Amino acid sequence: MRLRFFIHISVLLLLAACNGQEAADKNKQTVETEYDKIQLTELDHTAIDLNQYKGKTLFINFWATWCRPCIEEMPSIQKMQEQLNDKNIVYLFASDETVEQIEKFKQKHPYPFHYVRAENMESLNIMALPTTFIINPSGKLVFSEMGNRKWDSRENIDLLINAGK
Repeated sequence: MRLRFFIHISVLLLLAACNGQEAADKNKQTVETEYDKIQLTELDHTAIDLNQYKGKTLFINFWATWCRPCIEEMPSIQKMQEQLNDKNIVYLFASDETVEQIEKFKQKHPYPFHYVRAENMESLNIMALPTTFIINPSGKLVFSEMGNRKWDSRENIDLLINAGK
């Protein structure tokens, strides 16, 4: 009788442990980072896995070729990028326009930017351009703003540097 009781208890404990591990595994799988939410591709249509940038601060500027405020802020972003070139920061310039439109823009405006295509701007709730996301090295969105800025100002440079800490 005791042996049966011991076997039943052992089986129940084993099942509970397995179910607990399954639930923990399931919770791990459902944790979504910003890397998982943002869908970008290179201009050659290759998907970009943002997980490759873990450990780095990620500056993503959503823009369009027709957007005057986007174009107006680009010189200040270039200056900021030059000032922070020794920092562990990745800059991506994402547009949902065609590759041809982006390439044409690049020819007219020779900024040294890494242009990419945004595949899901609507699902990211981007309502106006430009919109900038700053994602910290652990993948957490720490800054999101619609509208242009003077990115090479001391305040904005500090904002980007502090995002990486």
